[in-house]
Amino acid sequence: MKAFANEPFTNFSLPENATAIKEALAQVRQELGKKYPLYIGGEAIYTDEVITSTNPANENEVIGFASKADLVLAEKAMESANSTFAYWSKVSPEERAIFLFKAAELMRQRKHYFSAWLILESGKNWAEADADTAEAIDFMNFYAHEMLRYANPPALVPISGEYNQMKYIPLGVGLVIPPWNFPLAIMAGMTVASVVTGNTVVLKPASTTPIIAAKFMELLQEVGLPGGVVNYLPGSGGAIGDFLVSHKLTRFINFTGSKEIGLRISGLASKVAPGQKWIKRVAAEMGGKDSIIVDETADLDKAAQGIVASAFGFQGQKCSACSRAIIVEGVYEQVIEKAVALAQKLNQGSPEENYNMGPVIEKRAMEKILEYIEIGKQEGKLLMGGERLGEVGWFIKPTIFRDIAPDARLSKEEIFGPVLAMIKVSDFNEALEVANNTEYGLTGSLYSNSRENIVKAKEDFHVGNLYFNRKCTGALVGVHPFGGFNMSGTCSKAGGFDYLGLFLQMKITSEIIG
Repeated sequence: MKAFANEPFTNFSLPENATAIKEALAQVRQELGKKYPLYIGGEAIYTDEVITSTNPANENEVIGFASKADLVLAEKAMESANSTFAYWSKVSPEERAIFLFKAAELMRQRKHYFSAWLILESGKNWAEADADTAEAIDFMNFYAHEMLRYANPPALVPISGEYNQMKYIPLGVGLVIPPWNFPLAIMAGMTVASVVTGNTVVLKPASTTPIIAAKFMELLQEVGLPGGVVNYLPGSGGAIGDFLVSHKLTRFINFTGSKEIGLRISGLASKVAPGQKWIKRVAAEMGGKDSIIVDETADLDKAAQGIVASAFGFQGQKCSACSRAIIVEGVYEQVIEKAVALAQKLNQGSPEENYNMGPVIEKRAMEKILEYIEIGKQEGKLLMGGERLGEVGWFIKPTIFRDIAPDARLSKEEIFGPVLAMIKVSDFNEALEVANNTEYGLTGSLYSNSRENIVKAKEDFHVGNLYFNRKCTGALVGVHPFGGFNMSGTCSKAGGFDYLGLFLQMKITSEIIG
């Protein structure tokens, strides 16, 4: 078996690759508007009530209809996952890993097909969609390899007269609640990590991107994953979310999303339901307010490029996105000038036509971002953008403010959109203070050629993923295990060597010999 290696990104400047993604988009367009069932215990269940998924670049275009679960179906899904666990937990780790290897290979063969769904349902351009699909492939392969490693734990310290063994065993029924911004990669990674470790899950996809999750479920069925191992259950958080989190059979919750919902889940999970026999585990990744620091020794052109790429890639809708640039006063004006010049070159339009920037995910998100832009106009000086683009689709122009105070709302609150705050500081030490002044601690970056500043940042820049002289987005599975501190979550480190341990428990057996 080959060692794990990251899936290469597609070079769309090559004519054959551009043609391939266009053909995939044409194929997906033929499939738009279909209705998709729930999957409970391997049974396809269609409901009268549906979640309508629309194209964020054109809200009048329906991507598909996802059957919508109620409490009765949610209970059925929990019971299915619980009964299947008795069987699935006894399947060998090697056999479970094979399902992931097979799914990864099939997705690789249909890479552009999955990316096309991402382009149309989530508003990603070609490169962003391709990276999302590549990461999904990486997660499946990496976690399959990791399960094989966990299946062969190190030997315990020997003692005369005893035979002692350590093994990892699964937890039980898990609830997987993925985000909409990486609706294939993170959704797939959270799901397969939970099941390759021997658990069964109820998967509640994001309501804005349920169709790509349905396509993933079809893939799992194609590779022969037994029914009931993954139970696909679209539905609103208000209708079924609290019920699933609070259910006595739920053993763990794997969540990626907003701080507010993550904290609610954590609070509900801490309460013991009647008949519950365990303390529920919560693995949560909850967002960020990420900073790029630029000091006076930095390569300013590279710094400006990193700021713009981190702030406006996928319209700033990444928990790792740079939403504020903290710049020492000696180079403040130069960095602003360079960053604005680069941002003004970004083109914006339909992701299907591969513009640099597309729409934000939905109308509610657009309205929230526009509200923050109005706040920004009171807190600093608007340099560019600051308004909606067009009347069809949820497009917001890339927006940059300067002279934002470190304690301003634009500086400290998560916006999750294409809005960048420029903050001036007197020196590097003040820059670190500002970088650490939010309740989050996910990603950050420092552009500097000062070894002293780099060493100090390694110690004092308090984020889970810290980068030097590169952008603060774009973590790779196995290369940059991902997860943050403070209100950014439980530092679960997805794509890392500790991740599967979140869904396992250690059992020790000791046997007298001789």
